[in-house]
Amino acid sequence: MDTLADWVDGLEAKNNQYAYECFKRLQEACAVSGDAYAYFNRFARLMDSDSSYPRTRGLLMIAACARWDTDNRIDELLDRYLKHIEDVKPITARQCIQALPEMARYKPDLAPLITQALMRANPFRYPVTMQPLVQKDIAEALRRIYETAPAP
Repeated sequence: MDTLADWVDGLEAKNNQYAYECFKRLQEACAVSGDAYAYFNRFARLMDSDSSYPRTRGLLMIAACARWDTDNRIDELLDRYLKHIEDVKPITARQCIQALPEMARYKPDLAPLITQALMRANPFRYPVTMQPLVQKDIAEALRRIYETAPAP
């Protein structure tokens, strides 16, 4: 478990603890260099996983790569990404929502589409216990996006 390629492979490991460790290392690597961006297509495939754990990891890695997205790959899959604001799993939806301000920060041209999707989201699709949490995440994400948005 020493290279980016190993960590990317580890994102899909059956052992969730190991997969999470790989994910954390990749996030740390993304914070300092664009090397993980080379694996963007793998992260995009994970975003469509049937299992919520790899799906969440894929979503979060795409958001982490936003600062390095010189090829505008996020722009191309944004509609698919934003559907996860209402993911079947509320925990995945929450993680997606919480990652959106970071994406908007590095991709300010996408901020209007992101905010529209957040405002259209329906937190009432989740169990009553999760609804206030999702609502709070949406409000916080919108607040953070508006704070960092460039003035018109």
